[in-house]
Amino acid sequence: MSTKNHIGIIGGGFAGLSAASILAKQHNKVTLFAKNAQIGGRARQFNEAGYTFDMGPSWYWMPDVFERFYNQFGYTTSDFYELKKLEPNFKMIFSNDNYLDIPSNWEELLEMFENLEKGAGLSLKKFMDEAKFKYDKSMQDLIYSPGESVFEFARLDIIRDSFKLQLFSSFRKHVRSHFSNPELIALMEFPILFLGAMPKDTPALYSMMNYSGLVDGTFYPMGGFGKVKEALKKVASEQGVEFKLDKDVKKINVESNAVSGIDLGDEQYSLNGIIGASDYHHIEMKLLDKKYRNYDENYWDRKVFAPSCLLFYLGVNKKVPSIEHHNLFFDKDYELHAKEIYQDKKWPTDPLFYVCAPSKTDSSVAPEGHENLFILVPIAPGCEDTRELRAQYYDMVMDRLESFCNFSVRDHIDFKRSYCVRDFENDYNAYKGNAYGLANTLMQTAIFKPKLRNKRVRNLYYAGQLTVPGPGVPPSLISGEIAAKQLMKNLNF
Repeated sequence: MSTKNHIGIIGGGFAGLSAASILAKQHNKVTLFAKNAQIGGRARQFNEAGYTFDMGPSWYWMPDVFERFYNQFGYTTSDFYELKKLEPNFKMIFSNDNYLDIPSNWEELLEMFENLEKGAGLSLKKFMDEAKFKYDKSMQDLIYSPGESVFEFARLDIIRDSFKLQLFSSFRKHVRSHFSNPELIALMEFPILFLGAMPKDTPALYSMMNYSGLVDGTFYPMGGFGKVKEALKKVASEQGVEFKLDKDVKKINVESNAVSGIDLGDEQYSLNGIIGASDYHHIEMKLLDKKYRNYDENYWDRKVFAPSCLLFYLGVNKKVPSIEHHNLFFDKDYELHAKEIYQDKKWPTDPLFYVCAPSKTDSSVAPEGHENLFILVPIAPGCEDTRELRAQYYDMVMDRLESFCNFSVRDHIDFKRSYCVRDFENDYNAYKGNAYGLANTLMQTAIFKPKLRNKRVRNLYYAGQLTVPGPGVPPSLISGEIAAKQLMKNLNF
């Protein structure tokens, strides 16, 4: 079958790879332009001193989304990498002598809840029954919708089930209607706090994340998230996608209100359509003339963003005791941390933070007898980012990590690298150095998110964490697929 049209993809992250594969499978010529020399966007890896570091995503939830994507191309997940279910799911640390290892076994999880709060086991069953309904309904009817019109949700079954989806209920109230123990509340709210917004501003619909993480379980692709990136690149390559790496697009050319091509500065490409899968704000403000933009600076400034973060990649020449693969430090004031990063938009006074030690599961990511540590401190996007602040917060979190482990991690570090707001801006053109995209507030859900479709350029679409369905790796895969199918539909492919 002959090639139909030449489509350009701007951005080499999961959304761009997904869109490229879907379009190429339909016999379109597809060229993907990535700003960095390595494909994968935030899911890049780097190797140093015998360590392999995932630079971004580290939680593998919603495995059904990955499986569905691979199935479209005749593959299954196990064709690309071994997916290991973690036990425990993760560790939550409230103080040096108060922590919870969250079991992956459902019966053990129920027992843990019941031991912490009488009746909480039964409450968890009810909570997860509701969350499963939301998850299944969202996967079947909502999350693959383009978010163009309210009429997408006007079907009778969706209207009938709208109350059970709890789109207009507060996540915080929903959790507290089931549990009163502060540790259980923190456990249920952590995905929202680290990835979204204030729990009070987040719809209870998003309890479906709890279902995926706590009932389905937390997984790890052996070899790290770089294996997922490699799998997606392999799928795209087999469909015929051409990759142009280390190419920073300078301008989108428009003629008669349609994309005509892109300008790389030293090269020009003629194109019949584009999917912008890099930072939405950057594409609009830097690559398009003003008259072709969906939104202005005031629009973006009013948006509520999920956190940015300060990251540390550490190689440790001894094994670190007392921690698991995933570790959440909730040993400081939870409410203060949330208020400071979401409302005050400043560096948190005593931040909560996350430590990932993939070498606890995967010996390939560190030399024998060593530990690979990835530390993440959620901060407000747009924060000042200086060497002095990075050093200050490094010592702050390391003091607490070492106190919990009763082990001097800093005395055994043989590799260290930090990454923060300036790096997100430089590497990904990320608006205000955001790490995750838009917060999942009610007024930034579904039809209220920035639109996939450019309203003024008929063959330009967007994908990624700043549009539908939202932040995270599985939503990015879905976003690329939706954008690709909408572009094909628009051009009557």
